[in-house]
Amino acid sequence: MRSDDAGGGADSRKRAEKKFLPPADRAGMGLVKKKICLLGAFAVGKTSLTERFVYGRFEEKYLTTVGVKISQKMVPPVQAPGGGRTVQHAFLIWDLAGLEKFDHVADNYFRGAAGALAVADLTRPETIEELKRFGTRFRSVNPEAKLVLIGNKLDLFDADRGTLARLERLAREHATGFILTSAKSGARVEEAFLELSRKIEGFP
Repeated sequence: MRSDDAGGGADSRKRAEKKFLPPADRAGMGLVKKKICLLGAFAVGKTSLTERFVYGRFEEKYLTTVGVKISQKMVPPVQAPGGGRTVQHAFLIWDLAGLEKFDHVADNYFRGAAGALAVADLTRPETIEELKRFGTRFRSVNPEAKLVLIGNKLDLFDADRGTLARLERLAREHATGFILTSAKSGARVEEAFLELSRKIEGFP
């Protein structure tokens, strides 16, 4: 990650996206490139989720910088109910490291996103409340984009009912669902990205 990523404008976004163009469509399946963002407060595990999903790895510590890291991952195909059309997404995953607090910069990186995973730390309930601000800001830039709420660090969570109630209430406010994940163990990480893929396509 480069420190000058934080200051890039439209040109830097286009260069970054061009690097990750997906291969040609596979037979009988629509392959679609989609930009998604990871939203959430500091140290909720956004980078860990991306590393687990894209590379299948987890590290206890990551270097914290301000910028944006873009990764690419082919998501398993999703299919409409009743044997309808099948779509496979090539996700361009924008991990915004600390940029959310700079509204004008974050808005620049939010543009063009089809959806986002809004991540909270289950061991820090206050990060759930912060998601309301992040989600509202993201939707103000991309009104039609889809959101999935994530409660991360399931491996450390003591199943506090109050925390779950907060997450459920916020999910209702944003007309979406939530998934509990563990970037450390890998539990339900792929499922979270698959759920976003289905929502982007309008599949239940």
